[in-house]
Amino acid sequence: MKQFLFTALLWLAFFNTANAQQLKSPNEKFVMTFSLQNDGTPSYSLNYKGKAVVKPSKLGLELKNDKKSLLNDFTVIDTKSSTFDESWKPVWGEVASIRNHYNELAVTLNQKETDRQIVIRFRLFDDGLGFRYEFPSQKNLTYFVIKEERTQFAMTGDHTAFWIPGDYDTQEYDYTTSKLSEIRGLTEKATTANVSQKSFSTTGVQTSLMLKTGDGLYINLHEAALINYSCMHLNLDDKNMVFESWLTPDAKGDKGYMQAPSHSPWRTIIVSDDAREILASKMTLNLNDPCKIEDTSWIKPVKYVGVWWEMITGKSTWAYTDEFPTVQLGVTDFAKAKPNGKHGANNANVKKHIDFAAKNGFDAVLVEGWNEGWEDWFGHSKDYVFDFLTPYPDFDVKGLHEYAKSKGIKMIMHHETSSSVRNYERHMDKAYQFMKDNGYDAVKSGYVGDILPRGENHYSQWIVNHYQYAVEKAAEYKIMVNAHEAIRPTGICRTYPNLIGNEAARGTEYQAFGGSKPNHVTVLPFTRLVGGPMDYTPGIFEMDISKINPGNNSHVNSTIANQLALYVTMYSPLQMAADFPENYDRFADAFQFIKDVAIDWTDSKYLEAEPGQYVTVARKAKGTNNWFIGNVNGETPRTSAIKFDFLEKGKTYVATIYADAKDAHYKTNPQAYTIRKMNVTNKSKLSQFSTPGGGYAISIVETKK
Repeated sequence: MKQFLFTALLWLAFFNTANAQQLKSPNEKFVMTFSLQNDGTPSYSLNYKGKAVVKPSKLGLELKNDKKSLLNDFTVIDTKSSTFDESWKPVWGEVASIRNHYNELAVTLNQKETDRQIVIRFRLFDDGLGFRYEFPSQKNLTYFVIKEERTQFAMTGDHTAFWIPGDYDTQEYDYTTSKLSEIRGLTEKATTANVSQKSFSTTGVQTSLMLKTGDGLYINLHEAALINYSCMHLNLDDKNMVFESWLTPDAKGDKGYMQAPSHSPWRTIIVSDDAREILASKMTLNLNDPCKIEDTSWIKPVKYVGVWWEMITGKSTWAYTDEFPTVQLGVTDFAKAKPNGKHGANNANVKKHIDFAAKNGFDAVLVEGWNEGWEDWFGHSKDYVFDFLTPYPDFDVKGLHEYAKSKGIKMIMHHETSSSVRNYERHMDKAYQFMKDNGYDAVKSGYVGDILPRGENHYSQWIVNHYQYAVEKAAEYKIMVNAHEAIRPTGICRTYPNLIGNEAARGTEYQAFGGSKPNHVTVLPFTRLVGGPMDYTPGIFEMDISKINPGNNSHVNSTIANQLALYVTMYSPLQMAADFPENYDRFADAFQFIKDVAIDWTDSKYLEAEPGQYVTVARKAKGTNNWFIGNVNGETPRTSAIKFDFLEKGKTYVATIYADAKDAHYKTNPQAYTIRKMNVTNKSKLSQFSTPGGGYAISIVETKK
């Protein structure tokens, strides 16, 4: 690893005048200008290739019970510039090595009336800008409460946005595509029902926010390294097209309890005139601290199946019995209860999934509903809801562990907290030790429903700290974490790579809850995945949910070829084959791609991309010379034109192409696909049709001489 750090003045990257300081990116395509307005208000602007991306925008924080706040009356008392260049190797990822190269400007400001100091630190990369507030140790700023952060992002026009409504408790919305000026009129319709939600504004949206300008610039607004701070939303002034940060409040309405020295998360702006470069950006990861886990040998990518989709579709239940209207752990005797006959987490069903995983080369099996308490787990504001230790009578923890071990299969634990975070922390050490004692190396945690303590929100500072605590505590036990309904990721998986998955968006489960828009998966890589991988749980082959549960008329708005492609386009080191084993047996030739596709990569090439329309990605499997390609398509039929120039020169490969049939359609004929083989080299080209809601998947294997 090479690292260069220069604290001397960088004349190519940094300019200081009487009124402003400028910072250039290493490739000089970006210019950030910092200045103080006449009243001492900090502001910045950002240009890309000579075009304005962010117009002059105010910076600062409003403090609670503070007549001055940290908004204006500042003078610049110091500036420091530097450059940094290193390469680091992720434990798992889309590429084997990531370059972290930026120019930095740290501006120290002094507030004249209060004699308080803050530092605004800017890092300008070749793909965008990150900046944060820092609060040095000082006598006049020790403990303080944030009423609101006043960071602005002043847009240059009425851009097209790919957005979900601002909400303190959920990100599980379908994306809406509209002009910024149309958000206000569309918010009510876009705010669909969820079991826990709290909107705050008719022009509020969530990050990661994807934008496209009229002249072809792609802009992504997000945050990085969200630690000990509340989640940032964006509230739009739709008369002036200015976004302003809007932090998630706690139960008292406060938005952050701070103690100096400390700092905010990074606010990020990724920009390009090529949509593929937004997807390829590693800026969010680079703004996080290096890995803090010394021995990472136990952190491994996982491909799994599970007892899950049958409960989501309503075929089975999490609950063991229908006899008890209410449950008290340690009091209710499940040994005397009559089983309901629909409980999914029973020994025979779990063994069936273990056998299927072993037969088809999977790593693990997830089982939900194994532990006592599911009869009244939700909607009662119940504190002591689960103990994460006590199984139902039909789930033999030790016996199933031994059976799975004999087959070379790991078990994935499930911890649904019902959002009672105090209860989870109360049981966490015992629960994690129980996992280790029984051979579980990974946990899927869940936070369904309103948060306990009552009045807290899923994305407020205290709850953000809980999610972080769970990940760090899990690392002590060498446990990998896949958190659902938690805060959307901000690149923390670099620092704690045992965070191998998150949900934090509208996943495949919603295809059984009425369906998602067919272009949903063409937006997620530009939004949710900017912060880290998603446990999207793809691989559904039976699209008509009524065939599984006659009482559920939902339809999976995707073709089988699209479902295969998701294993490549929706990057994650944790990938589930979510459908039933019998549905994979029905389409065994298509299932072969799920069996073959890698989950850890040496290199990734984004071949085609347009948010909301299509994404085509090629990835090289780690430790091999094999590649996999995935294409997901939106609602408009389209023909891809791709080149195989990423393949090694002089080599010949066999490409197996899983594609939509000519008459395939996500709604009317989703199971129509074709499979064909062809020899390819780095000079080959492919023209491939994708139907609405469709796509294609390709495995590319080097031929043996």
